[in-house]
Amino acid sequence: MRSSAKEALLSNAATLFSRSGYNAVSLRDVAKAAGVNVGSLTYHFGTKLNLLREIYQRHTLPMNARRLELLGEARRIKDPDERLMAILRAYVVPAFVSSSGGDGGGAEFTRMRAVLSAEGNPDAQAIIADAFDETSRTFIEALGECVPGAPLESLVWRSQFLLGGLYYALINPERVTRLSNGAVDGDDREAAVRHLVEATYASFKSLSGADPQRSEPLTVSTPPIQENQT
Repeated sequence: MRSSAKEALLSNAATLFSRSGYNAVSLRDVAKAAGVNVGSLTYHFGTKLNLLREIYQRHTLPMNARRLELLGEARRIKDPDERLMAILRAYVVPAFVSSSGGDGGGAEFTRMRAVLSAEGNPDAQAIIADAFDETSRTFIEALGECVPGAPLESLVWRSQFLLGGLYYALINPERVTRLSNGAVDGDDREAAVRHLVEATYASFKSLSGADPQRSEPLTVSTPPIQENQT
């Protein structure tokens, strides 16, 4: 009974956080959704923050472990272009493979990550940082090895763009289907991985041979951002 109550609390808390964010959801809200009393929640987790921390640990530890395993294999590839492609796949694939199971993500957990990242709660941000920053830095270092001379600023920004693409591909695949009038299946995960990796490969590959003293792109010129653009 205790185990089932704990699982119900974890599951319902993730659902509520993904819909309303961390700040707006109370312990009472989580307990009510799980069909238990607040005392059961405090027994298992103590605080809402500990509840959130366990949600992250359950989802991210297996995914990060798989990412690092694949990254180790990718870094042994001698050809830098093939290695770059393999490193990107090592980052992307585990998120998609895990997205239908309990270990790694799914649209709901990915949506929760996006909502909490935007919400700005410092305690939640600390949990997010603990869950991902070390692994992300390891990947940024590996990507930099494939594109000698790339500025750190560009590596970090393009890694962030990769994360944004990954978020959106997992959370809103139906938009791909809608925009293509049904010609493209947004739920085709193999296609999503392929296109995301290929697009990101081109982005990082363009940095090869860049002057590390320069922080701006070498060949791309963009007009200043104007307010009220549509």
